[in-house]
Amino acid sequence: MQACNRAIIARMESPVPLIPQLGAHLVAAGGKRLRPLLTLAASRLCGYQSTPENQRHVGLAACVEFIHTATLLHDDVVDESNLRRGLASANAVFGNKASVLVGDFLFARSFQLMTADGSLKVMAILSDASATIAEGEVLQMVTQNDLSTPVERYLEVIHGKTAALFAAACRVGAVVADRPEVEEVALDRFGTNLGMAFQLVDDALDYAADQQVLGKTVGDDMREGKITLPVLAAYEAGSPEDRAFWERVIEKGEQTEADLPHALALIEKTGAIATTIARAQVYAAEAVEALSIFPDSELRRLMTETVQYTVDRAR
Repeated sequence: MQACNRAIIARMESPVPLIPQLGAHLVAAGGKRLRPLLTLAASRLCGYQSTPENQRHVGLAACVEFIHTATLLHDDVVDESNLRRGLASANAVFGNKASVLVGDFLFARSFQLMTADGSLKVMAILSDASATIAEGEVLQMVTQNDLSTPVERYLEVIHGKTAALFAAACRVGAVVADRPEVEEVALDRFGTNLGMAFQLVDDALDYAADQQVLGKTVGDDMREGKITLPVLAAYEAGSPEDRAFWERVIEKGEQTEADLPHALALIEKTGAIATTIARAQVYAAEAVEALSIFPDSELRRLMTETVQYTVDRAR
């Protein structure tokens, strides 16, 4: 991971000063680096033997992080977010134009890393994931403010915007290790289900977490009219009066300062967080089961613990 972090910093260098400045801001904000960690872990789980001259997994882990960071930069502009990982977001510090353009730069860097790797299969996996992420974000925009959105459509959104990159990050680990397709598929399934669980918990935390723990403003999803499972569950289980409240704040976007505390109370009253976490646990169990084709090892146990950590964040 230290080698991956060095690669990330090196690839953020540019003769255009604003790019490394904004890059330094992103690096200082930290983050779990979960997606590149998954690439490194998956490649080692598959027996990839790295040498000082052969560090494909490191380059691809950095590539995965650049794809993720580029989408975050664009998302914060679209969502008009002022916080990211507990600090001022890049768009709040540098402005929307800089964030969009540096996001484009990071996408370009990710494709440079893919081509440097030289595998058409790796490029197909990561470029397909990049397209799916964009589709997921557009689908989220289309469903915004629409409480008639079916749960299945919401799950389609989070698969696109989150789970697809988790899946790709894991799958390329098997590819660099030159493992059979059954292991590729298993890691793809592991990443997909982990990503689904991760996003479900994130959506629950937006209505249940302390702002310092969450790293962004609590209630952002409500202010933006985002359709997430906690809202859909609370709306479904609510009284006519409760439903009228959700229709006003989500569909019409008419919100006052008193609305967030009331929304949190309705979420708690209807058990919407428990409903969301229960579904996350189903995906988490699927992720753990997907690893069962690999021999028991410390690394497999650590990957299993990562799944549990993802769900336990909401407790």
